[in-house]
Amino acid sequence: METHDHDHDHPKASDEPMPGYYEIMEIAVRELLIEKRLIGPGEIRRQIEVLDSRTPALGAKVVARAWVDPGFRARLLANGRTACEEFGISFYDDTQLIVLENTDRVHNLIVCTLCSCYPRPVLGLPPDWYKSKPYRARAVKEPRAVLEEFGTHIPGDVEICVSDSTAMVRYLVLPQRPAGTEDLSEEQLAALVTRDAMIGVVRVENQRQDTP
Repeated sequence: METHDHDHDHPKASDEPMPGYYEIMEIAVRELLIEKRLIGPGEIRRQIEVLDSRTPALGAKVVARAWVDPGFRARLLANGRTACEEFGISFYDDTQLIVLENTDRVHNLIVCTLCSCYPRPVLGLPPDWYKSKPYRARAVKEPRAVLEEFGTHIPGDVEICVSDSTAMVRYLVLPQRPAGTEDLSEEQLAALVTRDAMIGVVRVENQRQDTP
């Protein structure tokens, strides 16, 4: 039996998975941009931290303010981006934000049929179902059926308006304020507003448990 004596160690196999195509491309582009001094070494990290800090709670505060302040509501519907900036919400790109108001006659639903364009500055990262191909296709073709699957029944005499986001135009739904919340504070109202309500797949419900 032949043996192989040697005085050096073999490198240990790494447990780390090999980077995929898109990860390699991201690293290459990032390093090139830094080399060309188009961005600083920490700029991408800073932008990721900004993204991570955005949650639906920001959008909920915007909705609650619109419910209690008619002037702000008017400004929000006229120009969603500038109204949100009143809250100190910064927009890290050139996208436009259009706010769509639900009424007794119209229910709004947001989708992005091409990819997953989404109002990230006010809602954070989109849910997985928003990015899925079935939702993106069916929300346009059969919105009532999709809403029913979320437990949201829209009467036949209420129009469902589906808005398709783009790379430059994002949408946010201003839900209807639920009945019986007249005595709630703005903070309490914001606690009722969910991410899905601001996408339009559910309504905002008054979930208070009144004690005797």
